[in-house]
Order: sequence, then C-alpha cells, then structure tokens
Amino acid sequence: MNKIMHIYKQLKEMYGDQKDWWPGETAFHIAIGAILTQNTTWTSAYKALQNLIAEGLDTPQALYHANIENIKPLIKPAGFMNQKARYLKNLASFTCEQLACCIRNLRKHPQPRETLLSIKGIGKETADSILLYALNMPFFVVDAYTRRIFSRLGIIYKKTPYDEIAHMFTSNIPQDVELYKEYHALIVEHAKQRCKKKSPLCEGCLLKDLCPLQTTEGHRKQNI
Repeated sequence: MNKIMHIYKQLKEMYGDQKDWWPGETAFHIAIGAILTQNTTWTSAYKALQNLIAEGLDTPQALYHANIENIKPLIKPAGFMNQKARYLKNLASFTCEQLACCIRNLRKHPQPRETLLSIKGIGKETADSILLYALNMPFFVVDAYTRRIFSRLGIIYKKTPYDEIAHMFTSNIPQDVELYKEYHALIVEHAKQRCKKKSPLCEGCLLKDLCPLQTTEGHRKQNI
C-alpha cells in the first residue's frame, strides 16, 4: 500500500465515514456553496446559502435576473459580499447562457474544468469542488487543510503547485468519485480536530509516526 492510501486508511480509522459531508439539495446549491466558502468557514457559507434559498435566489435563473444589490446583504455572513455577489452572478450568467440553465450540462463539455476556470471568480479549488461534489466527476480538491497536513507529513512543500498536489492524489488512489469526496472530507476533519494551524494535537494521532518533525516548519519532501 502506498503512503497516500495508507494515510487515507488511518484517517478513516480515526474519524469513520464522512457521508454527505458537503450538503446541498441541488447541484447548483453545491456550486453556490463552493463560491461562498472561499476564504471563510463552511458554517458561514452555509448561513449565506440558506439566506439565498429563503429568498428564492438559489437557482441559475433567479440569480441571473436578480439585482446584485439584493444579493449582497443575503450573503454577508460569508464575507466579501461585494466580490462574491459578482462571482455568483458570473456563475449564473454562464449557467443560463451556456448550459441552458442546468449546471449538470457541464458534464457533457469536453473540457469542464477549463470552462469553469474561465469564469471570473472561480479558481482551481472552487472549480474542482463544483466538479467533484456538484457534478460527481473525478477531480480531487486541494485546499489549505491539505497543504497543512501533507506539508507537515513531509510529502509536499507548502508552496507545491496545486495541480501537482492533485496529481499526487489521483495517481496514488483509485479513480473513484466517492473515494475522492471521502478523502477530502477526512482531511478537513483531521485539520479541524487534530492537525490545527496552531497547537496541533499530536498525541494519539495515528499519523504521528509518519510526521518527521510533527509540528515544525521546513519539512523535507519525501518520496511517496
């Protein structure tokens, strides 16, 4: 078993199944959430999403026709409301104008990731979150938690390029959408529960023996 898969097994043993980790009643809800959660917690993003749902602004058509000034106060809990309101409008415009108001139609596109990345406000992490969680396509999501944990384990550098990290996962675990979702969810859970940004809780961690310097910086990259 390679190291990447071994880490998955250890995380799974610590935290168990992480089913339905990214909530959303529709694919577009999930896509909205991927934008709202930029630079904030999922709890804050979820509050903003619920506000949009309550006002009926949770479909591509509704957001497309909505006045941006009406969107901003609803998404205030997620922060950066001016910026994110524009990003939501961009997503809605693209979905309505290019995908017949159904984001799932992106699955038929020959280059779905590149297409999403062409929309202002959607970067690699957001695009991969939409592709994986909303469209059930095999794209691995790399976030700040992933960088924190795997740099501490000495497997990557903190500034390793996004796509290189994603490739590390996809080339070392089976290409399985549910596995990708579960692994990402376990990484998030571990970062929140134990491998915290400050004062990580290393005692009792099943990954402790794999962590060369545990909580210190400057880990040397190791072969996987």
